[in-house]
This record gives sequence, structure tokens and C-alpha cells, in this order.
Amino acid sequence: MKAYKRKPFSLVLLILVGLAAALSAAALIFIIAYVLVRGVPNLTPELFSLEYNSDNVSCMPSIINTIVLTIVTLIISVPFGVGAAIYLAEYAKRGNKLVKVIRTMAETLAGIPSIVYGLFGMLFFVYALNWGYSLLAGAFTLAIMVLPTIMRTTEEALLTVPDSYREGSYGLGSGKLRTIMRIILPSAMPGILAGIILAVGRIVGETAALIYTYGSATGYAAGPLNSGRSLAVHMYVLTNEGLHTDQAWGTAVVLLVLVFAINTLSAFVAKKLGNNKK
Repeated sequence: MKAYKRKPFSLVLLILVGLAAALSAAALIFIIAYVLVRGVPNLTPELFSLEYNSDNVSCMPSIINTIVLTIVTLIISVPFGVGAAIYLAEYAKRGNKLVKVIRTMAETLAGIPSIVYGLFGMLFFVYALNWGYSLLAGAFTLAIMVLPTIMRTTEEALLTVPDSYREGSYGLGSGKLRTIMRIILPSAMPGILAGIILAVGRIVGETAALIYTYGSATGYAAGPLNSGRSLAVHMYVLTNEGLHTDQAWGTAVVLLVLVFAINTLSAFVAKKLGNNKK
């Protein structure tokens, strides 16, 4: 406290930062508690029936559709995002004007509202390519949407790897590609997974873009060109109809648990990779 007495402005900043952290934590706890209180009593066996009908409004098809949609979207977006980040961080010359343009465009795309991506996906994938409301249309739209996030976080993770790692690998006779695959990527893997976690959170919670591309069919998406309904869209439709509000709150709990489980699993994998690196 003596140091803060000599610099009272530092004490004011400490109090403000502490209040900001406390308010953020309190808001998060309140939202989670409110969803659980409203939703847990409505988690009935009928809500998890294998087949959807107007009586049980089961969310099980939506859960399966969401998992499949997330996997397909990551299969499309992760290779392109990581590859672009490797080029920007490892191959492109520092100070290159093209690199600056690409980074600016990525940051701009990351801030575009999701409904704009949905409109683009509807016009291009649904109508121009004639895919219709389908899994592929939704997955490609979401892949474009999360690509800037994966690319920027991966690039930052690669840039945090010390240059001594690269120099040591080159000194032992390894080439550029071998150094990237065996030294750089494993060292940056926790940061790369952090970007993928952010992408998964956006994919699972997305509604606007999927309504225009994936559709809102109540059953399972049996093939890549079949329509389906993600869990977030399912919750939105139930709320919008106004006939199954209780089931919508139960679906919100399922969505919350699904996102928490995915994030926990990803964080565990990132921690294991970090320990192996050490």
C-alpha cells in the first residue's frame, strides 16, 4: 500500500480494473445461472427423442446436425486458415505490402455481421451453385466466416515461437518445410487450438448465417445436400413460434453444455500438447 500511496493514480486504476473484472464475472455467472434455472426443469426425456415431431420437439436431430456441421466446417476452414498463416508468418518477406493487405482484409472480414455471410452464402452457394439449403452450403458459409479468426490467431501463435528454434533447426541441417512441420507447428499448437476453439464457439452458436444456407428442416441431414437444423436455429425457431418456450429453455441448457464440453476438451488437448512440448 505504501507504493500506491506514493502513486494514487495506480490505486485508482487497480480499483477500476478489479471492478471491471468483478462485473464481467458477475454478468457471466448471472447469465449461466439464469439459463440453468429456467432450462434444467424442462430437460425431459421427450426432448431427447430420436425422432422429431410436433409434440416432443426433440432437439436430438439438431444436436447431431450441429456436431456434423462443426466437423465439416473445421475440415474446410482449418487447412486454409493454418496454411495462410504459415505463409504470412514463415514464407512472406517481412514488410511485404501484400501481407499487410491480407491482414487488413482478414481483420475486416472478422468484424462483418454474420447475417451478411448468410446473405452471401444464400446467393452464391444456395442459388448460384444450386446446392439448395444444405449441409454443404451452411458449412462453406461458416468456413468463410471463421477463416479470418483461425488465420489471425494461428499467425500470432507462429510469430510467438522464438527465432532460436528456427535457427537451431536450420543449423542441424533441416529444411524450411521440415522445420515448420516438426518444430514450429508443434510449438505453436496451443495457440492454434485456441483459435479453433473460438471458431467452434462461433459455429455452434450461429443462427443468422445458417437460416439462409442450412435451412431449418426438423430431421437429420442425411447427406451433404440435405437441409437440417442446428441446435441454435432449433432454439430460435421454438422461441419464435411461441408454442414451446419451455423446450427452448431446455435446448439452451443443452447448447450451453455442448459448448462447455467442446471448450473443455480443446483446452485439455492444448494443455497436453503444451506439456509434451516441454
